[in-house]
This record gives sequence, structure tokens and C-alpha cells, in this order.
Amino acid sequence: MSQTPPIKPKTIKDIEPKRMKMPEQPPDVRNKNFKEVALGFNEALALKESDRCIQCKKPACISGCPVGIDIPGFIKAVAEKNYQMAYDIILASDLLPAVTGRVCPQESQCEAVCIVGKRLEPVAIGRLERFVADYAMEHDLYKIPEIKPRGIKVAMIGSGPGGLTCAADCARAGLTVTIFEALHVAGGVLKYGIPEFRLPNALVDKEIENLRKMGVEILVDKIVGKIFTIPMLLNEMGYKAVFIGTGAGFPKFMGINGEGLNGVMSANEFLTRVNLMTGNMFPRMDTPVGMGKRVATIGAGNTAMDSSRTALRMGAEKSYIVYRRTEHESPARKEELHHAIEEGVEFLWLNNPVEILGEKGWVKGMKCIKMELGEPDESGRRSPVPVPGSEFELDVDTVIYALGTKANPVIASTTPGLKTNKWGYIEVDPETQMTSIPGVFAGGDIVTGSATVILAMGAGRKAARGILKHLDLA
Repeated sequence: MSQTPPIKPKTIKDIEPKRMKMPEQPPDVRNKNFKEVALGFNEALALKESDRCIQCKKPACISGCPVGIDIPGFIKAVAEKNYQMAYDIILASDLLPAVTGRVCPQESQCEAVCIVGKRLEPVAIGRLERFVADYAMEHDLYKIPEIKPRGIKVAMIGSGPGGLTCAADCARAGLTVTIFEALHVAGGVLKYGIPEFRLPNALVDKEIENLRKMGVEILVDKIVGKIFTIPMLLNEMGYKAVFIGTGAGFPKFMGINGEGLNGVMSANEFLTRVNLMTGNMFPRMDTPVGMGKRVATIGAGNTAMDSSRTALRMGAEKSYIVYRRTEHESPARKEELHHAIEEGVEFLWLNNPVEILGEKGWVKGMKCIKMELGEPDESGRRSPVPVPGSEFELDVDTVIYALGTKANPVIASTTPGLKTNKWGYIEVDPETQMTSIPGVFAGGDIVTGSATVILAMGAGRKAARGILKHLDLA
């Protein structure tokens, strides 16, 4: 009796060399609306892309993912059109796949170590993750996990990606979880910091709703450190552990003359007014944004790209990025930089502001100086050096600072014994995320400084494991 010959393993010789192209709105259309730029894979594109995964024996992509998604597993399920399985596999590690599929820097994480990418273009892992998440939402694939309640209360401070992820893992383990959010809606930076054209608010709300279905309570307008403190949570209020995921929301400025003028704002303020407070609908809505027609954004990270691209959509006639280094040193994702260029943002590389000029209390321009790159500093990056006599004035009426953020001191100043470093960030045990106070954990930007959504989620997962171990439940 003849036997069926074994299936020959797929190699890179058997697959398409280039990844499937993501459909997008045309640049001259999208820079005038807040609809999502990237339109997502349809099923045909997703199946073609999933066929590019060779299901290697030692997949580096899993360890390249901060939350440890079984990437080959979910892609295999996509290839087999088993979208329920694909979604369940992702959801086991990532409660927010529609978010991470859109804003996670896959090119420097899972896709950066993709075996296919050593010879060809890497598998478009993020785009496939987004396809699965969107399909799951459209077809209502979310299933509430079976949870055995343990009768133990834990608290999350902040409903950003770190707090949401820690809450999900704690809830799955049977803990009774309450999230305390300072703002009037849940989502943290996902809601106030990332524009709708990159991450629609409705998607964030849907994924947070899955957390509520698991029994997690989310209380908004609750500023821990003002209304009540962490010691109160652990004592009078009966919580056995606390996770601090407040992010780092204090904006950085340069300390140059003119920063107090009307028309100068932080990217946090600008994006919050537009994203969270619907300032783009003024005067139909009550939030004025206070933006002029000629906008300069200082910085070149993702937040700077978000701000400059938002300014165009808000009607700016000119939207500049002013950055003291070159495009090569820009910390923004390549995709975001590419989109900004396509949409008409003008880049002034190797330029640095030295003064903001005003008239009758309002911005009327910005004085800059040209820079050149000198010798490498301790980090290995070449330091920008001013070019003598190269000052010039840029005709702008709005200046947005996108130079990163620093720690908000409210939590630390109201929690005796909580150790922070010289920058105000909370110190934690790198293995468990526990702080200097037993039972108090922290993760995300309040520990690392400004970083990515997925790294905060990774810290949230690690903290959940730390909480379970602390409670002798691991």
C-alpha cells in the first residue's frame, strides 16, 4: 500500500519576494480629512501575504514581539482561513490587536527578525494582525474567557496600553480588577495622543469594551494622588496590589525666549484638543484649538509627524517640521515619515529654533539657526553643531513642541517610600515590575520615559505575572 509523500517544507524560493501593498487613501485626499489613511488588507491580500510565511522551525518573530504573540501560529490560521483561531491565538497575548496592528513599530521588532526578511521583504506581520482584528470585530468573534473568581481586588492606575494589558491578564487569572482613569474616557494615549487617521477612536473603544465584558471595572475622572492615594487604595479601600501605568505626560520645552506667547503649545495639548475633545469640529463642538495658518512643529518623532499632519487637516497653509538633525536620525517610523512627506509637510532638516518671535502677545515668527553634524557623542549619534552666522526667520504663527515628555510627579509626591530616579521615573524590579513598595507595580512610560504602545503592553504583561507571584497565585 503506497504512502502519501510528506509535504515539502516551504522555502523562500517558493514565495513572493515582496510583501502585499497596503491600500491607502490618495495623499491629496487624505490630508484634508481625518479618515484612516491605511485602508487595510482585504481577504485576498491577507491570504497572499500569509502564504509568504515559511513557518520556520525556530521563529525569531515571537521573541521579537514584546508581548510574545505566537506569530507563525496565527498566520498559519489565516492561511487556512480559520480566522477565529487566528484571533484567539493573538488574543491570548494581546487584548488590543486592532491597535497594535496599526501603531506597533513592527519594522523594528517582529518583522526586523523575520527569517524571510534576511533575503526578501519580511512578512507583513502587523498588516496581517490588523486584518485579523478587523475581521474579528466585523464578525463578532470575541469570546468571553471562562474566569474563576478568586475574590481578590487589584487596582490599575491609568487606562493606557500598560494598564489595559495588565488588567486583562489579571482578570483572566480571576482577580477583581478596577481601573482608575484621570480623564473622562478610557484609553489613555491611545485616545488623546494618536490621531483618528492613524487609529480610529471607535476601534479603541471596541477593544476596551472587551475588557469590560471580562468583568473589569473602569472608573473615569479619578485622579489618584488628588482624590485618593495609593496608600489609601492598599489600606482603607482593600486592594491587594496596584499597577501604576500613568504614562509620562509632562511636555518638554527648550527654554528659549517666546515660549510663553499665545500660539505656542505642546503636542500633547494640540493633539488632545483635536483627538479627544473634537477640536477639529469647532465651532460645532465647544473646543477651540487655537491654531493659525502657518505651523512649525519642533521635533521629528511619531508625535511630531502626528502634529504636523493634523495641522494640515485642520487647514494649515504651511506645516513645517523643524529638526536639528537629518532625516536619517529622525526617530519616527518610516511609514509615518513617508506619509507626512506625501501629504505635503515641509521638512527643515538641520535647523534649530533659537527664539520664538511675538507681537502683541502672539507668535509672529521663529528664529532658527542652521546646524551641521559634528563628531559622534556617547550614544554614537553625531551631535548637531550650530553654523555661525546662519540665523534666519521662519514666518509662522503657531509653534508646536514635540520633543518628548517627562514624568508627572503627582503619584510619586503622594506615595511615601516610592523610589524614583533623577528624572522622576519610577524605579522597578526588571523581572517583576514591582516598585520599592511591596504590592505596588509600575510599567510603561512612567518607568522607561517616552516609548511605544507595545513596550508598555509588554511591561503590563510582566507586571501581571509579578502581581500573581506576589499574591502567591502564580
